[in-house]
Amino acid sequence: MSQRPQALFAMAAENVPQVFPPEVLARLRASVDIEPDLVAEDFADPGVLDTLARAEILVTGWGCPRLDETVLDAAPRLRAVLHSAGSVKSFATHALRERGIAVSSAAVANALPVAEYTLAMILLAGKDVLAARDRMRTTRACAGWGVIPGIGNYGRRVGVIGASRIGRRVLDLLRPFDLRPVLSDPYVDERRAAALGVPLLPLDELLRTSGIVTVHAPETPETHRMIGRRELGLMPDGAVLINTARGALVDHDALVAELRTGRLSAILDVTDPEPLPADSPLYDLPGAFVTPHLAGSQGNELARLGLAVAEEAERLLAGEEPAHAVDWAALEREA
Repeated sequence: MSQRPQALFAMAAENVPQVFPPEVLARLRASVDIEPDLVAEDFADPGVLDTLARAEILVTGWGCPRLDETVLDAAPRLRAVLHSAGSVKSFATHALRERGIAVSSAAVANALPVAEYTLAMILLAGKDVLAARDRMRTTRACAGWGVIPGIGNYGRRVGVIGASRIGRRVLDLLRPFDLRPVLSDPYVDERRAAALGVPLLPLDELLRTSGIVTVHAPETPETHRMIGRRELGLMPDGAVLINTARGALVDHDALVAELRTGRLSAILDVTDPEPLPADSPLYDLPGAFVTPHLAGSQGNELARLGLAVAEEAERLLAGEEPAHAVDWAALEREA
């Protein structure tokens, strides 16, 4: 009989081969007994109930059903949930915590491509690349060689809102460049900011003094519409707002009003609602650059999420604690 613990996939079945391509799946199966063709998209499915009853580990992902008391009662041997994506908010319940079931997330792995997207957009925005491309499309002409005042990345202040996993990674990625990052986060003190290597500023001061502002705060009741009409009004002329966090953190009506004046521009990978309605002015406003929520793991980056789960399974097999356990206190703040 196999000594490997029984595991079960719980996610949208179509995601399994993308997150766990053959080499990653093989590494996972070296630690746990799991079948890629048996996926719990619905825990009421009779086809998964027997495996669920024997499962010690659930490998979850996008599309995982909610893990409530009824599901956990049907999984008496369950001791760990390894999530191959970011937030577990959509399916994790207090019952998991109350029963002492370990829950880990690949959020750290998923933060990497978001931070890379953000870095790319900061550098492009500092050179006014996106707006220049649009002007060339409109005029079908190039101004030719010559100095363009007001652009460039030397010494430009970049305001980072939120020392989340992604926010911290953005700060790391900015270090090799001659930019001047600053941070605003109500949960960070001066000592921790110094450890991150950045000045800590009140949000209003960050907005007033940053040429580029990038949002990496969590979505909580306190952060809902945290960037509204007043906050946008504090940003200097020509400033750029980047949002890869959650669309609801920005008041889109106020943003549209500012973009229509041409005073600010915005790079949005997340919107509210998502997707935008077909008649949204954000599709057409010259100062808006909207991408379809692709900053997070896509394509071959998904395998990194599966690898993070395989590594956590190896730690469990070795009797170690998960390296990326879910922060329940932070999760409650997001509720």
